[in-house]
Amino acid sequence: MTSPSQDPPSPISEDDRDTAVKRLQEAYSEGHISHEEMDAHLDRVLTAKTSGELARALASLPAEKPGTTSTIAALTGPIRRRGVWRVPRTVKVESAFGRVRLDLSRAVIEHPVVDIELQLGTGRAKITVPRDAIVDIEDLRTVLKDASYRPRRGSRPDGPTIRISGTMGTGRLKIRHARR
Repeated sequence: MTSPSQDPPSPISEDDRDTAVKRLQEAYSEGHISHEEMDAHLDRVLTAKTSGELARALASLPAEKPGTTSTIAALTGPIRRRGVWRVPRTVKVESAFGRVRLDLSRAVIEHPVVDIELQLGTGRAKITVPRDAIVDIEDLRTVLKDASYRPRRGSRPDGPTIRISGTMGTGRLKIRHARR
């Protein structure tokens, strides 16, 4: 029972839970926790009902690095990143009507996993990933057109994992691996 001066526990959203799971996956992929610890933390995160329970499930993890998320937004104009650029841990791309082109082939990728969260209306998107990257589009929701992606054959996937999620409206997403 809570006293009148205490706030009731706040329930968590699915976005909160997804963020916590991503943080666990990052800690595991960077070697901060073992497989067994990952399983235990994951169980606590998935069964948490309040923000306090979720915070306690993540308390033993290393602190999140500042500046690991970047948002790129435009209402109508094009969004373009290419050449040598530093890719943050999470890239959020928001565009209502414009075209999006992200070229990661020469980018500096310091994280073993990069999340690209797309929120696109009617525009098209093209993402070029490094030759040795692993691409995961399982969490991408499309309204009209499916994403166009074929994994590379015959290559060793020892590069970064690029997870593409979010929502695509009526536009099309094309993903390709760099040739060099």
